[in-house]
Amino acid sequence: MDERHTPSVDTAAGADPRAGGEARVVGAYDARADEYAAVLGSMDAVHPEDRRLVEDWAALHSGTLLDAGCGPGHWSAHLARRGHAVIALDPVERFVSIARAAAPEVDVRRGAMESTGLPHGSISGVLSWYSLVHHDPDRVTVALAEFRRVLAPGGGLLVGCFEGPVLEPFDHAVTTAYRWPTDRLAAVLERAGFTVDAEHRRTDRGARPHAALVARRR
Repeated sequence: MDERHTPSVDTAAGADPRAGGEARVVGAYDARADEYAAVLGSMDAVHPEDRRLVEDWAALHSGTLLDAGCGPGHWSAHLARRGHAVIALDPVERFVSIARAAAPEVDVRRGAMESTGLPHGSISGVLSWYSLVHHDPDRVTVALAEFRRVLAPGGGLLVGCFEGPVLEPFDHAVTTAYRWPTDRLAAVLERAGFTVDAEHRRTDRGARPHAALVARRR
C-alpha cells in the first residue's frame, strides 16, 4: 500500500500469528477498512515509482500472482486488468468484501498469509506490499515460509515495507508496525530460502521512508 498521502492510514492488513496477534490486527483494520479504502484503495493513491516497480516485476511472471495481504484489492484489480491471473488474499472480512465488489474478475479469498491453503508450487509470484509490516520481527519467517511453499522454483517475491536505520516498532493510527533496515530484511529473506536481486528505497516529503525488495525462491 502507498502511504504518501495520509500517515494515519498507511499500511496493508497483515497478521501477527502469535496468540491474539492476528485478531488484534484484523480487528483494527476491519474497523477502519472503509476509511482506508476511501483514502488509499485506488491506483490514484499509488506513487508512480511504486506502480512502475510492481508492473515491471509482474511482467516477469507468466503464471498466477498472489497478492498477499491485498487490503481493498486495488493492486489485484490493476494487475488483473493488465492481463495477469491474480489470487487476492486478506484476513480482514471487510477488505475482502470491498475487493470483491471492486473487481469481480479477481479471485479474492479470505485467509492468513501464514496458511494460504494454496497448493505447493502453484504461484509464479507473490506480492507482499506492506502486508508484513505488523508482524513481530521474529515471526516474519512464518509468512515467508508459506510464500516459499506456494511459489514455484524460481518464483518471484516483491516485499514493500517501511525503512529505517534500525529495526524498531512505531505507533500509527491502526496498530503497531515495524521499520526495517533493508539489509536486515534482505538477510531474513535469504535465510528463508530466497535470493534478493534488488533493493529499492524512496523517501518523499511528509511520508515515512519506503523500501522494496525484489527476490526469488531458491
